[in-house]
This record gives sequence, structure tokens and C-alpha cells, in this order.
Amino acid sequence: MGVLAIVVSLALLMFFAYRGVTVLLLAPLMAAMAVVLSGEMALLLPFYTGTFMPALAGYAMNFLPIFLLGALFGRLMADSGAAHTLSTWIVRVVGQRHAVVVVVLACALLTYGGVSLFVVAFAVYPIAKDLFKTAQVPKRLIPASIALGSFTFTMTALPGTPAILNAIPIKYFGTNSFAAPGLGIIAALIMMLGGLWWLQSRVSVARNAAEGYGEHDDDDEALQEEGISTTEMPVWQALLPLLLVVGVNALFTYRVFPGMNLAFMTEAFPKLNTATSVGLWSLIIALAVACTTLVVMRLGHWSDLKSTVNKGVFGFMLPLFNTASEVGYGAVVASLAGFALIKNAVLNVSPHNPLISEAIAMNILAGITGSSSGGLSIALEALGADYLHMAEQAGISPELLHRVAVLAAGGMDTLPHCGAIITLLAICKLTHRQSYANIAAVTMLFPMTALVVVIALGSMFGSF
Repeated sequence: MGVLAIVVSLALLMFFAYRGVTVLLLAPLMAAMAVVLSGEMALLLPFYTGTFMPALAGYAMNFLPIFLLGALFGRLMADSGAAHTLSTWIVRVVGQRHAVVVVVLACALLTYGGVSLFVVAFAVYPIAKDLFKTAQVPKRLIPASIALGSFTFTMTALPGTPAILNAIPIKYFGTNSFAAPGLGIIAALIMMLGGLWWLQSRVSVARNAAEGYGEHDDDDEALQEEGISTTEMPVWQALLPLLLVVGVNALFTYRVFPGMNLAFMTEAFPKLNTATSVGLWSLIIALAVACTTLVVMRLGHWSDLKSTVNKGVFGFMLPLFNTASEVGYGAVVASLAGFALIKNAVLNVSPHNPLISEAIAMNILAGITGSSSGGLSIALEALGADYLHMAEQAGISPELLHRVAVLAAGGMDTLPHCGAIITLLAICKLTHRQSYANIAAVTMLFPMTALVVVIALGSMFGSF
């Protein structure tokens, strides 16, 4: 009954999330259902106040600065015109004939630089629409092109990516955002080149069939609705904040903090674990420096800086608490008696190679929740310590554990009920039927291939 209770609650979580019910309400309700069905109704309130809420609060405490600064940076890039400037610059450099490549590269540059994938989708879509129409490439391929550049290799594979997904394992494994850089680059190349090959082959098929762009209503309002500025600025000014996010992060990760004696911190804060903190600190500093630099560079050019800052800060709350609620749900489920059977089954999938077990667990939970960060957070909250212990026994580097976890969470997360996919299709004014097959190919087929390759290489040669 304990296992059945957990399975039913997970199934209902996925069912209602697909239909648009907020996870803020779903997570505590489904956690309560799991407790009741497990026969522990008398402990329902203690589970809520003693397990769900502490887990939610702990996650928010650890990752609030990353969510806040990331949302603020994305809004600053959008309202300053930097996102639009970089997108149009890539069009000029690569050329309008290569519509798919231009869109993928524009999205990749912005997301790797720390801009929210939703801001990127709104900023790039109008440019993509014009490019595809001019090149007579079917509009139905725009969502897959944006997804390839935003939801795949820049989110899970490239070393140093400031995506929240890449920050989550730091707390559990004591790593940093540059974990296993060589393997990450290999995975990124598989995803990018495989995805581009797929999309270009679809373009060729469409051209042979004389499909063209297709008949679609004019939909220019998406740009105005999201408030993406079309102000032009020097390219170097638009590019500098993105370079600072990656460069400052690397500087503090590899030079500043390793060269400091941090003993004075543990004297003042005895419970502080610097090994699991410096990776997050480096990312926080990098985002703060990039935000400050962008604000100062554009002084005198902001239409309403106060409004921009307010919108950016307010924008972090829903993503943070959605994910934190899922972590609370995972903590409740992990504390139920029935979870011990599930946990043992998952951990014993490949007891001598925890990378395989970890990959399966992350994929399943990301797929169920429709969220890479939500699934990863639930899995690591419940199983992170076990995987770290198994990895130490097997002589596997925590950095390799980190990279595999992030890659796996970015595999099955884009099933049809994924909120990011639903939002992307809404921005492009297309349906699942028109575009989802190609989205699935570039966000699941090639990321899963990359994951298998990384596990194989990591098992043979270790982390590099």
C-alpha cells in the first residue's frame, strides 16, 4: 500500500500539472494524499509542518539568490535591448539563409550567458518568424529550433552554465558549475550537432515538398506583450554581461576561493560547509557583477529602470516556489515507509555503477513532474546522499555524478505536459500536433544519446 500510495500521488501530480494546475497547490495536496493512502493519516499535520515545510524552506534558502539574480539579469537583458541586439547581430554574422542555425545560436548564446529561457523565447521568436518566412522554412520548426538552443546543451552540458539546473547538485555533491567540463563539452556537441542535423533534414524534406512557411496569422504581439525592447546598442555592450557571468564564475571557482583560507568563516559559522558553498557563492557573485555592469553601462538609456528591476525581482518568485514545493513533496514521499522499497529498487538497478541508477531516477522524476529542476531536486533530496556514498565506494568522482545528474534531468523533462513546452508553443502560436514531434527529437533523442555516451566515457576514463 505504501508503494501504491506514492505511485498514485505521482500519477495525479503529473495528470493535474499537465492540465495547468499550479504546483504550489498540487505538491502539498499530493503529499497529503500519499500520507493518507499510506495509512498514516494521524501524522498528516506533523508531516506537513515537520517535513514538507522545512524542505521547502531549506530549498528556498539555498537557491533564492540564484533564482532572484537570474530573473533580474534576464529582465535587464530584455529591457536594455541587449537580447535583441545580440539576436540581430547573429543574423548579420551567420546570414539569413541559415535560419535554423541562426535561431539555435542566438538562443544558445543568451541562455549560456545567464538569460532566462522564457525571456530568450520571447526575444528570439519575432526574429525567428521573419527569418523562417524569408527563407521559406516551415514555421512549425521554430519551437524546436528555440528549444534546441535554450533547453538542451546550454542548460545541462556546457561547463559553467548558470542555469539553475546546473547549480542544484552543488549543495549535494560539493561540486561547482564547471563539473566534468570535458564530458560536458562532448555532450554539448552531440546535442547541438545532432539537433541541427535533425532540423536541417526536416528543412530539406519540407523544401522538397514545397511546403514553404505555411499560412499563419500575423502574431507580432508576443514581443510587445513580454516587453522585450528593440533598442539597438553596441554589440560589445550586449555581449560583455554574458561574458562576465561565465568569466567571473570561473575566476572565483578556480582562483579566488581556492586561494583563500576560509577557516575564519567556519569559526564564525561552525555549521558552514564551505565545500558545498563556494560553487554557489561563485555563481551568485558572477550574476551580481553582470547585473551591476549592465545597469551602469546603460545609465541614461533605461526607459524605466525601477520598473525593470521590480519586474525582474518579482519574476523569480513563482519558479522558485514551484520547485521548492516539489522538493517539499519529495521530502514527504521519501519519509514514507513505502519509499524504502522504491529506493532499494532504484539503487539496485546497477549497484556497481551508481551513474546508471542515478540517470534512471533523474529521468523518471523529471518526466513525471514535467520539470528538470523539480525532478532533479526531488531525486537529490531523497537519494543524493546515497548516490554520493555509492560513488565514493565505487571510486567515482562527485564531478561526474554532478554532470550525469544534470544531463539526465534534461532528458525526459520535455514530455508534452512540460510547462516550458506549453509556454513555448503558446509564444509561437502553434500546437503540440504541429510542432511537438520535432521538439521531442531535439530535446530528448539527442540528450539521451549524449547521456549514454557520458556515462560510458565516465565509467571507462573517469571525470575529465
